[in-house]
Amino acid sequence: MTMMGRKQYYIKMSDSDLAYIAGLFDGEGSVYYKKLKQKRHNRPGKPVHNVWSIRMEIAMTDYSVLVWLTEILGCGKLNSRKVKPGRKKQWRWRCSHRDAFHVACLLFPYAHVKLAGIQKIIDHYSTIERNGNVIELDLFRKKK
Repeated sequence: MTMMGRKQYYIKMSDSDLAYIAGLFDGEGSVYYKKLKQKRHNRPGKPVHNVWSIRMEIAMTDYSVLVWLTEILGCGKLNSRKVKPGRKKQWRWRCSHRDAFHVACLLFPYAHVKLAGIQKIIDHYSTIERNGNVIELDLFRKKK
């Protein structure tokens, strides 16, 4: 759901829910925060662009926990994960960019192991907000 270009989150969680999710994330999750060079076309002479890859994910075999986590946080995608033959099926919850910022802000007071990665995401989006580098597309279209 969006409200003037921003996703509207429904927070229906308690402190104990957040603490549980943070512990789960500390144990099973990962933070990916990296600047990459991306080429949009393979034709010669095309420029290479710097893009940010920012995401948070949890991979595990217990599907019901990840469904609960997705419902509580109100963001992210839940997909099956490829595993080697003979291994138990795994599921992965993943969110990226602004959704990762939302989750990082929620988990920050409770996280320990992944705190450095969570802090990078928060600092990244806090800097963008202060500098005004983000354009709200709905407002841009209305002005045009």
